[in-house]
Amino acid sequence: MSLRVGGRSDRHGPATASTEAVVIEEIDAFLDEVGFDPDASVLTRRQAQVLALRERGESQATIAEAIGSSRANVSSIEASGRENVERARETVAFAEALHAPVRVQIPAGTDLYDVPQKVFEACDEEGVKVSHTAPDLMKVVSDAAGPAVSGRQVGSDLVVGVTATGSVRVRTSERTDE
Repeated sequence: MSLRVGGRSDRHGPATASTEAVVIEEIDAFLDEVGFDPDASVLTRRQAQVLALRERGESQATIAEAIGSSRANVSSIEASGRENVERARETVAFAEALHAPVRVQIPAGTDLYDVPQKVFEACDEEGVKVSHTAPDLMKVVSDAAGPAVSGRQVGSDLVVGVTATGSVRVRTSERTDE
């Protein structure tokens, strides 16, 4: 999507108040089309506008010009929006972990190759089918755990949750032994 700036479709030339309004209307129409609701979202409308335009390949400078702002402000809006999205993802992952019928504690020091057996056994006890083979499950755990898994070694306590539909969620455990 190229922004219309200065009455034509390009990425150069000064934006005027009327072209800024047109660009904002186009962005808002797109947000409405994809179902954005600022009252139900963790994003402000401006954050959603900026993120939508960035996803479409627009530069921060182009967006700033189109919405009548500075590139530094657009950068700040984008960073805040991405942080809010990540927090929302973390909240959803937490909520899913709370409701997962299977939760398996994986202590630091565990060999990654031992994780699938622990998960499969816990799922069998609860009658939950895991949607992964053992090698796939190791990859899911390793990828989701990020730096908490290095090679075959689990470096931090993990909780592997399996939902009733077999989806796997991995969280770093913040256990304290007091």
